[in-house]
Amino acid sequence: MLLGVNIDHIAVLREARRVNNPNLIDALAICERAGAEQITIHLREDRRHIQDKDVKDIIEHSVLPVNLECAIEPGIIEIVCSLKPHRATIVPEKREEVTTEGGLALDLNNTRLTNAIKNLQANEIEVSLFIDPAAEAVESSMKLGVEWVELHTGRYSNLFAMLYSNLPHSNHTINEFNLSRKELKQELAKELKQIEDVANLAKKLGLKVAAGHGLNYQNVKAIAKIGAIEELNIGQSIIARSIFSGLYKAVIDMKELLNG
Repeated sequence: MLLGVNIDHIAVLREARRVNNPNLIDALAICERAGAEQITIHLREDRRHIQDKDVKDIIEHSVLPVNLECAIEPGIIEIVCSLKPHRATIVPEKREEVTTEGGLALDLNNTRLTNAIKNLQANEIEVSLFIDPAAEAVESSMKLGVEWVELHTGRYSNLFAMLYSNLPHSNHTINEFNLSRKELKQELAKELKQIEDVANLAKKLGLKVAAGHGLNYQNVKAIAKIGAIEELNIGQSIIARSIFSGLYKAVIDMKELLNG
């Protein structure tokens, strides 16, 4: 199982003081030495963490492939095309959200989406679509001609957290708050099966399959066992653990879970 380390949250820490500390470039070699196969970053329209210069510097200095998450806003796509990361993952984006809270609503007649895909591929950039684990989304992705899909694991992660954590939860993107433990277990098993079935469908249709969102050291094992998924993109949990253990150890710990 390949691991893409999302380093956005290093930039979040830097932007809290608006100084160049911590320096994102320092993370690149550490992730590579620890066994990561990819660096993932998200250039948001509001530039709340990753900045344009970060993208340029990371692509120029990373010995690992760079996966650049972005919306279909034409100005953003123009930047991505000019910098030529190895892959662009198109994600939905709302300025008021804390993080990306769902998959793309795919419309085959959305000219902004189809033009973005065409322009990226014309610049030899592989395209991935960040989608909910639904058969319809996979089939639409195939029709749009992209190389990858990344399955949104947010609902799975939230169900896992509610079932196994005693901490209060303030994430209102799902509606299972009043379920019993038995019902949560059933919903979790159904969601995991849904992810597996959709991953298998995507592979059958010739798409490469990644997954991510909300994955951490507690919930990742079951997702990592799904054979059709080639890659997981994980950020917040790795960067959070690195505060206490260091980034090198945090990445190694995650890789061990993926390969265990």
